[in-house]
Amino acid sequence: MTSTPDAPLPTVFAPHGGGPWPVLPLRGSDPAETEALTAYMRSIADVPRPRALLVVSAHWEAAEFTVNTGAAPGMLYDYGGFPPEAYRLQWPAPGAPDVAAEVRDLLADAHLDSREEPERGFDHGTFIPLMLAWPKADIPVVQVSLKRGLDPEAHLALGRALAPLRHRGVYIVGSGNSFHNLRAFFSDDPHAVAESERFDGWLAEAVASPDRDERLARWSEAPAARFCHPREEHLIPLMVAAGAASELGQVSWSGLAFGKRVSAHRFG
Repeated sequence: MTSTPDAPLPTVFAPHGGGPWPVLPLRGSDPAETEALTAYMRSIADVPRPRALLVVSAHWEAAEFTVNTGAAPGMLYDYGGFPPEAYRLQWPAPGAPDVAAEVRDLLADAHLDSREEPERGFDHGTFIPLMLAWPKADIPVVQVSLKRGLDPEAHLALGRALAPLRHRGVYIVGSGNSFHNLRAFFSDDPHAVAESERFDGWLAEAVASPDRDERLARWSEAPAARFCHPREEHLIPLMVAAGAASELGQVSWSGLAFGKRVSAHRFG
């Protein structure tokens, strides 16, 4: 079964763990947390089979929105300090040059400047969740970068420009983390746990609100916002997923990562 013009695919904002986790366990990680996040990542595939995946990862920023046009992207191990097996992971999904061309046309129609990049491989924000969701690596993938400056309104606009792809069988995935304070992640400070819960509660309300886009554009005013995101690159993919959907959002999964609250969101 594939999506039709009357049944557009949803969009999602998915936490992608940390480095190679949860595909590989990390020292100090809780097995129950690993199992729960793994199960969520596998559930991302619970949609009609997409024609292609479009991924906006927290781990790619460029001066302008940039589209990966390669037919066979390789692997980009954009993490460090992990065991050797972390650098042997393989997920050989094909690229999607045809969808990349559609993306650039849609951005031009929306008066958004873009560039193309034919050589870049899949970063871990892409291959970690997707190798669990689609282990056969048999669905084409196109990555689109974030734009430097990380303006939330610009990324909401990117999502709106990409929205027609949902009716063309393209599944839009924003890959980041709803909590991304690295120092606090690996701390036992109960304050960090409480702050992750505060921001997560606000986020759940914001994505389901009739004034969702306005609230997301002002995310930095939310409770504990800058504690949870000292730099917002891991939150901004949410703006793309939200902007691409006229439907309000809902929490599709909520769990813990090193004791801190993290959540996933689905639109449509």
